[in-house]
Amino acid sequence: MRRLLAGLAVGSLLVAASACGSSDSGSSDKSSSSGGTTTVKVGLIPIVDVAPLYLGQEKGIFAKHGLKLEVTTAQSGAAIVPGVVSGQFQFGFSNVTSLMIAQTNSVPVQAVVNGIASTGVQGKDFGAITVKKDSAIKSAKDLEGKTVANNALKNINETAVRESVRKAGGDPDKVKFVELPFDQMPAALDSGQVDAAMVVEPALATIKSQGGQEIASPFLDVAPNLTIAMYFTSTQYQQQNPDVVKKFQEATAESLAYADSHPDEARDIVTTYTKIPAAVLANVVLPKWPAEANRASIEALMKLGEEDGLFKSTPDLDKLLP
Repeated sequence: MRRLLAGLAVGSLLVAASACGSSDSGSSDKSSSSGGTTTVKVGLIPIVDVAPLYLGQEKGIFAKHGLKLEVTTAQSGAAIVPGVVSGQFQFGFSNVTSLMIAQTNSVPVQAVVNGIASTGVQGKDFGAITVKKDSAIKSAKDLEGKTVANNALKNINETAVRESVRKAGGDPDKVKFVELPFDQMPAALDSGQVDAAMVVEPALATIKSQGGQEIASPFLDVAPNLTIAMYFTSTQYQQQNPDVVKKFQEATAESLAYADSHPDEARDIVTTYTKIPAAVLANVVLPKWPAEANRASIEALMKLGEEDGLFKSTPDLDKLLP
């Protein structure tokens, strides 16, 4: 198990810890309770996707459900999985491909509530393959022989880029993928360190502000209205703390609904946990935050993952999904 967890975290080390409603950044493996409020530790990626949790904390939604969030940020969902399974975090945010990979590696993870979905609109999604201004790369097919930055290798973004290349008539096996945090991608693309970058907001808006261009909306190439990520826990924590898990599910679902119906507030909260300038923030494309996961889209993603050889066996979605 230790080897499996270490493997999941290779190249995706946890970065700066930041408290969300708490100044305590200790690493206790248990949630704590005080005065009827349970503090839970959550591993998140500092991207627009997780705005509902920060917004829900600020609006008192989690407090209403008896929870207080203590957040640690990480580069990718693959980096968060080991932290949740080891008990460093009680909950985490991860793309569904990383969760499926973990499950097929016998890592005990359990999705508990929906996270985000694509906007479903080509050229107006919150994630895109981007290239530098005046790049000779005009379509995903042109990525053959080129270097593409991803926040983690062998995850949902790589699968999505590969599918965009296929649909454009190219060979995804001829694309070179390199690992880079989202917030480092704009500079790497601008300097020519990489030929293209698969980014999500707010890095996408930053690249556009530098004159960068979108060449594909890969999440849409996987499936319309793709469920991209979910919040999860370990099977052990779920079994031992079903009441806390239920509170987290309810508070998160309410926060998702609030963010989806208050886009301006969701956009503004992003400035509290990223360094995006206000001028760029106005151009950030928000994802969809539906209450329920789109299982058909996850099945499509699973088939592509199998085609790309990501899984040791076929993921059991009945056990993985809530």
